[in-house]
Amino acid sequence: MELGDIWDSGLQSERTRLAWVRTAVVLSTGGLAAAGLALRHGMTLRHALPVMTAIGFALAALCGGVLLLRTGLRFRRVQAALHGGRSTDDRVDALLAWAGTLCAVAGAFAFVLTA
Repeated sequence: MELGDIWDSGLQSERTRLAWVRTAVVLSTGGLAAAGLALRHGMTLRHALPVMTAIGFALAALCGGVLLLRTGLRFRRVQAALHGGRSTDDRVDALLAWAGTLCAVAGAFAFVLTA
């Protein structure tokens, strides 16, 4: 590899794709599992706050699902940008990841308050 080349065969974009997949899978499966737990917990308490908690976790799962669906598109864009010498813009994906994380944190906080 010459000094001026930006392309490296070290599989950086593949590792990045796997990191995004891990983030999306944790958000979606963790959110769904926590929403189910909050709803089961709400059945024993018989009030509406656990439903609101479950909604927070469900929104985290939705953000994770959208991230997972966007992973293939993002990977193709990154590959094209690397081979074409352009920069990439992943602000939407980063925003989805932050929103999902914040929803999971808010759901966990509400769950702790109701437990």
